[in-house]
Formats: sequence, structure tokens, C-alpha cells
Amino acid sequence: MAAIARLPLNHSLPTILNHTHFLPQRLSFPTYLHRSPFRSFSAVSPTLSSSSSHGDSIVGDLLDYLNESWTQFHATAEAKRQLLAAGFHLLSENDDWNLKPGGRYFFTRNMSCLVAFAVGDKYVPGNGFHAIAAHTDSPCLKLKPKSASSKSGYLMVNVQTYGGGLWHTWFDRDLSVAGRAIVRASDGSFVHRLVKVKRPLLRVPTLAIHLDRTVNSEGFKPNLETQLVPLLATKQEESSAETKDKNLSPSSKDVHHPLLMQILSDDLECKAEDIVSLELNICDTQPSCLGGANNEFIFSGRLDNLASSFCALRALIDSSASSESLSSEHGIRMIALFDNEEVGSDSCQGAGAPTMFQAMRRIVSSLGNAQVTECTFDRAIRKSFLVSADMAHGVHPNFADKHEENHRPQLHKGLVIKHNANQRYATSGITSFLFKEVAKLHDLPIQDFVVRNDMGCGSTIGPILASGVGIRTVDCGIAQLSMHSVREVCGTDDIDIAYRHFKAFYRSFSSVDRKLTVDD
Repeated sequence: MAAIARLPLNHSLPTILNHTHFLPQRLSFPTYLHRSPFRSFSAVSPTLSSSSSHGDSIVGDLLDYLNESWTQFHATAEAKRQLLAAGFHLLSENDDWNLKPGGRYFFTRNMSCLVAFAVGDKYVPGNGFHAIAAHTDSPCLKLKPKSASSKSGYLMVNVQTYGGGLWHTWFDRDLSVAGRAIVRASDGSFVHRLVKVKRPLLRVPTLAIHLDRTVNSEGFKPNLETQLVPLLATKQEESSAETKDKNLSPSSKDVHHPLLMQILSDDLECKAEDIVSLELNICDTQPSCLGGANNEFIFSGRLDNLASSFCALRALIDSSASSESLSSEHGIRMIALFDNEEVGSDSCQGAGAPTMFQAMRRIVSSLGNAQVTECTFDRAIRKSFLVSADMAHGVHPNFADKHEENHRPQLHKGLVIKHNANQRYATSGITSFLFKEVAKLHDLPIQDFVVRNDMGCGSTIGPILASGVGIRTVDCGIAQLSMHSVREVCGTDDIDIAYRHFKAFYRSFSSVDRKLTVDD
């Protein structure tokens, strides 16, 4: 497909808007950004400037990443591609590791979890890790193992709800499927393949108000088992010309509709009968884009938590891009992107598994050689620090009373540190202070959030990793609206601020940490 050049887009948002920001030519800009076939993550368009003079914006590249990453599998594969392009070396958890100071490495697990790290040139065994953790999954609908069904003359696709989605937002959307397949090769082996049907394929239609007169007064409360079922096609009569091909005609023995399998096989360029396993998400086909009168917003699905994942990924890549960038580093810079956060993290690829702990131990062992003793790894953990990055609740202009009055995070005002006395977040007074000192050193804005006492509090992977690994942790996030909707909102400035804050964390945390002693 031919590349479509990005036209000038200005993401700056002044403190006080004036009439010059609403000139007609601003409104002529397209809101959608399309991926170039070159997909260069490092070539940021100069027309996408950040909100200040701190360097190029990554907003355009984030939009590309979001549009590529319909599922946790695609998000991990795209992160893998970018790391390889940046010169990181791919490791396998099944092999021995031969690591060296100054090296940059990564591995994937289940193609939905990824750990990447860059070793400082001055690293010695026992030095700490400076890590940022996020997650690749988002609330969505997933195909059931047996998805084929029919109702009232329609071919339907049975789905499961994944996570705590705002399911009413999935009605009347142009939906499709994406995920992974296991395909039988001609030699009898099996191949892991990603699949994405880009055109609108499915829809969950709402019931007309004429048939549900009380919906606006009593609320829209669909039954998630019987009324949240996407339709795929009109069921054809056996005698019609369109279904004379018996291979596409549904039967009671079909696990998935033959028509759906044919569409998937066309995308995978294989025979339908060679697809031996599927793991598919229902996805919204509307591209991620800029929005707002000044293009100051990002409208997209899966901002929670791919926005954090991408900012962490780019911060690691760009802070370790040259040999000089690691020449004075004594520690190890790391990112960990986990799956299944939205359902509790209790999986092989989730933060509840010992993935990070095992990776850290293997890294220390490989780099230490004969110098590693029983307590070397324990000393490394004591010197380490984790940033748990997950999206935060920005104050909603129509529901401001849902926030505690002194803790109302705003879009465009920087990362939000999350606090909870009951440890739903892992932030402590010490970890909050250290992360704020990094922001202060680099003149970056930062905010605080605490939930109201009369409301429940969500959680993140922060407490899981803090307690499982024993690592000092701060919970933070980018403020957003419409969390867990099929279509979410965040500010463009906050993406660039988060990116700069994460880079500053990698480059400056060691010097900040040395200034504070807690346990003598």
C-alpha cells in the first residue's frame, strides 16, 4: 500500500487557549494517521512536535503502534520488531545466556509478554535494576472455543467477555477479529501465526428504541450471554446459488463458521483445514487518531495500557541507543510488558508469574560469572526500583464529584502518582519522593491521585511485583478518560511527558537514589 504522508499536526496545548488556535486551516488537517510501509519507529515526523522544546514528539509513532497492535500478540510482535531494529539481541528462555556489560537484550513469552534490558558499561554484580513494567492486554471480547451459532436467520459468533469492559460501548461498532493461529505446514510441523482481518466483519446491533421504550429512563442493561453476540452474516438458504459450495455451509459439527474460517485462511494464505487452533479477540476497526479542536487528544482503543507500554519501550530504546548512552551506567535498564493484567495477572505470561524475578536472577548470574555469591542477587534487588506504569483516571468534567476534591488529575499535566493506604497501589512515601525528584530534576510536571474513601479502588501489577520480587515500587500512569471503553481518550502532551519522564528515570535515578538513605 502506498505511503500516505503525515500533514502538519501541532500537538502543543497552551495553558490559555486563544483565538489563533482556532483558525480555519487548523480544522483542515486530517485526524487519521496511516502507517508508512517502512514503519520506522525512530523516524519521528518533524511536524509532530511536543508541547515544549524537549525534543521530538512520539505521538505519531504511538498512533502507528496502536493501529498495529489490535491484540496483546500484535503489541508484543511490534515491540519485538522495534527492538530488533534498534539492535537489541533476541534471547530464548530455553537457552543459556551469555550477557556482557553494554549489551542490549530481550525475550518474549507466549508472544504476549516481553522483557527487554540494557546493561550499563560500568555494571558490577550486585548493582540494581531500574525497571518499568506495564501490560499488553485490554478488556475485549474473545471468541469462545466453539463460536458458531445461528439465530433468526443470522450467523452469529459466540464470545466471552475479557476483563471489566464497558460492554455497552461495543454495540453498533464496526468490529473484526485478530489474534493468533496455529497452522499446519506442508511438512507436518506447526507454525505460530498472527492474523488480523482489517475490514469490518462483525457487529453487535442495539435494539431500536421503538422496541425498548424504557432504555433511556431505566438504563441499557444487556444480558452479556444472550445479547452481546456479534452477527457475522445472513444465513443463506441451502438452495441459493451463494451456498452451493458445501464447504462454506454451516453444520452442527462446526466449531467455527466455515465462512469465518475461509476469511481467516485467506488472510493467513493457507487452507482452512490447516488452521488447527485459534485464539481470537474481537477488535474495533476504527483507527486510532488525533482529536479535539487543537488535535490535543488521542482517540483510540487499548490506550489502557498500550500507551504506557509504548512510552516505556521507546524510553528504553532511545536511552540506550548509542554506546555513549550506557558508558556511565552502573545498573541495568529494563522494561517488562505483561499479559493478563485485566483479569488478575495469574498466568504464565502475567505479572503473577515469576518471569521478572527469574530474568533478573539469570541476568545477575550471567554477568557475574564466578563473582556471584548467594547474596549477590539479594543485594541487587535491594538496590533496584520499579515504575509500575498503568493508565490513571483523569477528572471527568461531567462527573468531577467522582474524584476526591484535592486529587483530580488533569489531562496535559503530566504523569499521575497513585496512592492507596491499603496497598492497592504499591507507592510509598519514599518511592513517590524519589520519582518526583527525577521529575523535578528535569522540570517535568507530575500529579497525585487517591481514590475517595466511599469508593472502591482498582489495582495494578505494582503490588504483585513489589511483594513477589521485593522491589521498591511506585505506581503511576497517564491520565485518561473513558477507561475500559472500546474508545478511550488521553492527551497528546501527556504521552510526550511520560516518555521524557521514563527516559529521565533511566538516566538520572541512580544519582537521585544515592542522596537518600533510609535503612542504615
